[in-house]
Amino acid sequence: MLSRWENGHDEVATPEYQRLFREIYGCTNTELGFPADPVDETTAAFREHLRVARTVDAETVELFRRQVDTTRHLDRKVGGVPLLDALNRHIAEIQNRLAYATVHRHREPLAVVLTDASTLAGWEALDRGSLDQAYRHHEVAKAGAREASSPTLLAHAIAQQASILLDVGQTAEAVEMLGYARSIAEGHAPRLLLSWLAAAHGEGLAIAGDRSGALRAFDQADVLLPAETTHRALPFLALNVVHLTRWRGSALSRLGDPEAVHDLTRSLTGTTFVRARAVMLVDLAYAHAATGDRDAAQHYAREARRLASQIGSDRQGRRLANLELPGAPRQ
Repeated sequence: MLSRWENGHDEVATPEYQRLFREIYGCTNTELGFPADPVDETTAAFREHLRVARTVDAETVELFRRQVDTTRHLDRKVGGVPLLDALNRHIAEIQNRLAYATVHRHREPLAVVLTDASTLAGWEALDRGSLDQAYRHHEVAKAGAREASSPTLLAHAIAQQASILLDVGQTAEAVEMLGYARSIAEGHAPRLLLSWLAAAHGEGLAIAGDRSGALRAFDQADVLLPAETTHRALPFLALNVVHLTRWRGSALSRLGDPEAVHDLTRSLTGTTFVRARAVMLVDLAYAHAATGDRDAAQHYAREARRLASQIGSDRQGRRLANLELPGAPRQ
């Protein structure tokens, strides 16, 4: 059609072709020699984006924030797999408004909500086994944190993104990212996040086989953990003594340390988040396998498999598939 029009064999009569040619050449109807179009579709669409973005106010931002918070609480109760598609749509809606928002005072709070939603979606995608989607969600989260001028949110997004690299065996890169996250949070973030970052770093170091570095990081996390373990600016963090003990036990299980059984067993009854419980059961299976207790390892593996299937956690399913049980005892 382009060739026929340029060579004068056809006239571009339909508005649809005229629109396509405007996009191809980056010209107006008048510049292309078409009849003047009183309604330029591209301009109209752009104006509509701006109009929708102008509806953003403090109440809109709060509604977006509450929706993310509701999704987070459901995620902790039932797992994230059934929630991810709806959360993706919610993120697209926030992104569209942020992209066209011209009022600066609304951009920063909207970017904060986008960062929160994207890190949550990234974590849910990781649990589903959608690694590329998880990684891209964290890239959106980091961009949102920079828009919000928040080293705290940026450090959290970077550290959580490192978990994806750990899952695919890029351990050195992940440990470097975790160290970088801690460095940019230092002097800016609340103690609760600093404690969380130290524990995340400890987990990475344990997977890398650095026992002394891992234990040192968990000791630092313990010292940094504040008495008040909820923080208004950190709704995405759930960290207390029980969670930290569980996390340390998980790291010890990666190192094949028998002490992992004690930490994990002690934390099991205090864990109510469904994904965290599934992780703990897998960790206990690994920890008992490391001590040679085949029966206990099988027991926790069965429980973990049931729960992972219930919440659709492909991530924990893969870990269970790689579990090597000790040999059966001789009769």
